[in-house]
Amino acid sequence: MLRSLVGSEMCIRDSINAEYGTPRQTQMRVARALGPVQSRSCSTMASADSVIVDRLGSMRLVTLNRPKALNALNLEMIRGMYPMYQEWQANAGVSMIVQQGAGTKAFCAGGDVAALYKSKVNGEGEPGVTSNFFQEEYKLNHLIGSSNKPVISLLDGITMGGGVGLSVHGDFRIVTERSMFAMPETAIGLFPDVGGSHFLPRLPGQIGMFLALTGARLRAADLIYSRIGTHFVPSDRLEELIDRLQQLEAPAHMMRESIELALSEVEDTPEGHFTLQEHRDKIDGLFSGETVEQILAGLDADGTEWATKQAGLLRKMSPTSLKITHRQIREGASKDLAECLQMEYDMTQACMANKDFFEGVRAVLIDKDNTPVWHPTELDQVSVSDVDAYFQAAANALTFDE
Repeated sequence: MLRSLVGSEMCIRDSINAEYGTPRQTQMRVARALGPVQSRSCSTMASADSVIVDRLGSMRLVTLNRPKALNALNLEMIRGMYPMYQEWQANAGVSMIVQQGAGTKAFCAGGDVAALYKSKVNGEGEPGVTSNFFQEEYKLNHLIGSSNKPVISLLDGITMGGGVGLSVHGDFRIVTERSMFAMPETAIGLFPDVGGSHFLPRLPGQIGMFLALTGARLRAADLIYSRIGTHFVPSDRLEELIDRLQQLEAPAHMMRESIELALSEVEDTPEGHFTLQEHRDKIDGLFSGETVEQILAGLDADGTEWATKQAGLLRKMSPTSLKITHRQIREGASKDLAECLQMEYDMTQACMANKDFFEGVRAVLIDKDNTPVWHPTELDQVSVSDVDAYFQAAANALTFDE
């Protein structure tokens, strides 16, 4: 169980009082600090906890600690993280938040959707979890997106679903040669949530629509190309990066620039194939269709191996998910993060009231037969009014703390 650190920051250093030179001198001094670092941690959470927080000077190192579950995000973790992150906003002794996953396989492989399935189908877990999970997860996503302290996420390994929501709205998304990123929600009867309607349409061209509909997996080179990742750092230099970040001492208004300089000392160019760049013209042309049907028709007409593969993928997805996702990405382009998350919350509650999400989770995560039976089974059976229903206001609207 995560034990709250809120209100227990007595041992943390107060705001730095040292005299600073020019901004450039300060940045260079703090970003180029080298050599072994003596831990200034006042306390470390027990390793059995689902979230571990190390207090390293003014840095907070948050480790998602469910490696056997690929650090999947559950409600317990969300409820521990949110009040801490909220308290840190007003704490002058906290300069930055660094997030990482335990082990080498994943940052966070998604939200614990299996728990939602068990609650709905088997009656397990707390009452109202199908509402509470999304409400509380999205509030944490919004807090990270509006944080006045830089949030740095080390996306070493798998990052999907809930892990995307924890990272993509922050300032720095560090990828490594082990990174694998995806938003595969249309394959389980959902849609790319956790703010997907905000960040996906803001990617170059139609990359966001392509990722949202197909659930395509991206490696380091494509993550940098798409601007989902901000920096590439080899995995064997992550500890060095953490050491450098721990040593940074700069005024709050210069901290982001200092972090950039610290990253410049360890970042590199990712190896590997730029698949997005190779197919960029087709992505931008074919995934700009006004409807999912138009996109599929264009892929079929193109007839290349790549286009045929994408069409085959789309035909395996929930038809309802494809249609609500297409509209979600289009509408999200003109909304801010809060508005996107509110829209997505309304959509989740419609998904919780229908069949496809639970059928998708059953097929992919519970029985693992990978043969979901969608309701309905064809795109032309999903009407405009069916799609509209997913965008109606939920009974208990999502609101955010001031």
